[in-house]
Amino acid sequence: MNEPAWLFSAVLIGFSLSMDAFAISVSSGIAIPGLKPFYALRASFFFGLFQFLMPVAGWFSGNSLASYIDAFDHWVVFVLLSFIGGKMALESLRGKKEKSAGDGTAKTTDIRSLWTLLTVSVTTSIDALAVGVSFSFMNQGIWRNALIIGVVTFCCCMAGFEFGRRLGRYFEKWAGLAGGLMLIGVGTKLLLEHLFGGN
Repeated sequence: MNEPAWLFSAVLIGFSLSMDAFAISVSSGIAIPGLKPFYALRASFFFGLFQFLMPVAGWFSGNSLASYIDAFDHWVVFVLLSFIGGKMALESLRGKKEKSAGDGTAKTTDIRSLWTLLTVSVTTSIDALAVGVSFSFMNQGIWRNALIIGVVTFCCCMAGFEFGRRLGRYFEKWAGLAGGLMLIGVGTKLLLEHLFGGN
């Protein structure tokens, strides 16, 4: 994969993986009046840090398996990304239905608690673990990819807190769906490149 294509894919994957954390940032910005910039900055850092660490862990795990599945690794990557993306999109749609059927109030995690923030940072970055595995199957280096994912997540979350404070619930509702569709798109693109691009 050439440099511009690699960079585009890494940034797109970063946006996709950041959507869960982005949604929490938006909902926190909505539901916590006068949220101090320190808490927004700290939460964004934690979200970005774990989105950096999880792909690294997945990459090292996947490297031990890559030699056994070399002949069909592109299909494994496609299935992993499509599964993660489909799960994100379905959870987003189900969440919107549940909110419309309920009392309309948003369930918000109080990211001012350090323990809560750590827990949420881990749970929102689990999908990145599988993406790290897919990077190892594609024989891509991990450090630049993971760094881009972490930085993109940090920036998205900082924007999410501001969106939540200023623009309301619209972005939170659609973030998971957008992220899921982007991951499916990246997986499809990588599969087609392998099948028809001679990679």
